[in-house]
Amino acid sequence: MTVTTNAPASAAVFTDETLGKAAGLIADSYLPVWIGQSGEESSGEAVACHLEATIALLDEDGWIRAYDHGKDWSTGAQLADDDSMTVKDMLRALLRFVREESSTDPQRTLSTALRHVGDAGEAGDTDTASVAGYVLDRVIQAHTGSDAARATAWSERLHRTHADITALLTAGARFARTHGPGATAGQAA
Repeated sequence: MTVTTNAPASAAVFTDETLGKAAGLIADSYLPVWIGQSGEESSGEAVACHLEATIALLDEDGWIRAYDHGKDWSTGAQLADDDSMTVKDMLRALLRFVREESSTDPQRTLSTALRHVGDAGEAGDTDTASVAGYVLDRVIQAHTGSDAARATAWSERLHRTHADITALLTAGARFARTHGPGATAGQAA
């Protein structure tokens, strides 16, 4: 059986209608979307800033759909552990191993980039990272029509592009400013 995926020719488009549906999903949600893990509410502006900082981070360092976890870890490290090694030789071998095994590629997935912006603490925090994820989930649910859809899984589909992720983050920021706590009545209309 052949499975085909209709990959879009261009980046995903998130319309005002989609964002309106996402607002309805948030209004009907039994869990508070704008409350982070601290128990405090994040403003729509703070979440929008977090999402825009995520775009900047992905533009600077690159986006990757998913990390390659297929490496054969069963072969183990080729570290000598004989008694003739000096401590200096052991440390040198260990540092070389860590350098070779740890990825220096700065590319990030969507979820990693959201978390890293929060961890940096300049354009967001762990709360705005959580809330941004909740917001993106609702945007994707409205976009796909599936209440089980999640932004991370959507971003990891084989045909997804950096432009798709940027479009999602941009829509999320627009949504947060328009529908999030602190939005003015003129914006929400």
